[in-house]
Amino acid sequence: MPDRTHSRPTTTCQTDAPFLGRGLADLAEQAVSCTPDSCGATATAVLASDAGGCGDGDRTTAATHPDLSALVSVQLRSGEGPILAALDTGRPAGADDLLYDRRWPRFRASALDAGVRSSATLPFACDGLTVTISVYGLRPGSLEKAAQGTTELLGDLTTESLARDRLYRAALVQVDQLDAALRARPVVDQACGIVMYVLGCDADHAFDLLRRLSQRTNRKLTELAGNVVRTRGRGLEKDLIELGR
Repeated sequence: MPDRTHSRPTTTCQTDAPFLGRGLADLAEQAVSCTPDSCGATATAVLASDAGGCGDGDRTTAATHPDLSALVSVQLRSGEGPILAALDTGRPAGADDLLYDRRWPRFRASALDAGVRSSATLPFACDGLTVTISVYGLRPGSLEKAAQGTTELLGDLTTESLARDRLYRAALVQVDQLDAALRARPVVDQACGIVMYVLGCDADHAFDLLRRLSQRTNRKLTELAGNVVRTRGRGLEKDLIELGR
């Protein structure tokens, strides 16, 4: 395997991928520095909905070398390997010498092809986010014990930080949504008042008509309400009356 290069995040998670990718790339680089005898590392983040099997759910990975990124991919595709074992059990998993360890044939073949003889994966979980750190060696030997020191502490702290940042970002999204809803409410209320005047109906019925007209015309409720307010309901009488029947 060639010399180690800069971390390259590979992401499949849409909403959390950018910040998770940067955090995992830093984690992988630091894991190599903190683990004696390792030649490279990968870091993987899996959201709670996918942590049990690492199938097609949201996950993000980073590797210090392209060959190692391929080792993560073959595990996720085949459903076997130390990363999957660590996720399933919540305990470290690895191999002291892949030349003789035959537990994961597809991962083993790809690892040996890349010149990797040993590996160790440590799992960490916090608030719906599971992170794994995997370190790899070009020579046989136990990397698990070497990783269970500074690298383990680093994984713990990074997972907690990433989980906290993810929850914070989710809270910001909710705040933005609530703010948009609050700003849109007066317009919707005005539109309901106009419909009530045009049709002589109550507020609940007026809102229901606007909602149904929004679905029927494939327009956002706030956009439709704004149009009703601007036109004072002119041009919509026929549609509203028809829906009100």
